[in-house]
Amino acid sequence: MGATPATAMQYGLQNCGACGLLSWPVPGLPEGRCPRCAEPVAFRKRDSIERTWALLLAAAVCYIPANLLPVLTTTTATGTDSDTILQGVILLWSPTGWPLSLIVLIASIIIPSAKIAVLAYLLITVQRRSVRISEQRIRLFRMVEIIGRWSMVDVFVDTFTAALVQLQPLMSVEPGPGLFFFAMVVVLTMLAVESFDRRLIWDAASEQGVQYG
Repeated sequence: MGATPATAMQYGLQNCGACGLLSWPVPGLPEGRCPRCAEPVAFRKRDSIERTWALLLAAAVCYIPANLLPVLTTTTATGTDSDTILQGVILLWSPTGWPLSLIVLIASIIIPSAKIAVLAYLLITVQRRSVRISEQRIRLFRMVEIIGRWSMVDVFVDTFTAALVQLQPLMSVEPGPGLFFFAMVVVLTMLAVESFDRRLIWDAASEQGVQYG
């Protein structure tokens, strides 16, 4: 059993989020620039928790109309049909179309809700100064950071469909209001991930000298 290694901040070092270089800050300045890539560096992201909560709550609010409002409106000679994301998943499900249906389900419903839940969990544990399963929490954050960008798949599918399927006056497809809210959910969660400072996860463990095997 050994004590948790000291953080870079305890040694007076700043970590660049772009290239990963550790460097000494300029004397007298709380923030500086990375000597390797010239990106701004700081010991911790300013107001990280507050900004992440604000973006996350906004994403959670937009998530409701994104799933309740239609994302596509199809007009044919027989009438007009509007489909939500879940209705689109059901319509796509067939012996040949189930892979696309599964992709839309995962990218448009499961991933956004999972990102919101995971980020909320990370924020709560950081604010409570939790020292448990820090390694697993870092892995969770990295997973959200990697897979979150694929949430735009549904937006691309719908916009391409609307652009390509224009057979007026026989048929036309237009994006619905739900697509706007879904795009907002994707953008807001991506910004929330970017604003969250992962280094906060280790601060409580370092301050309390938690022992790890």
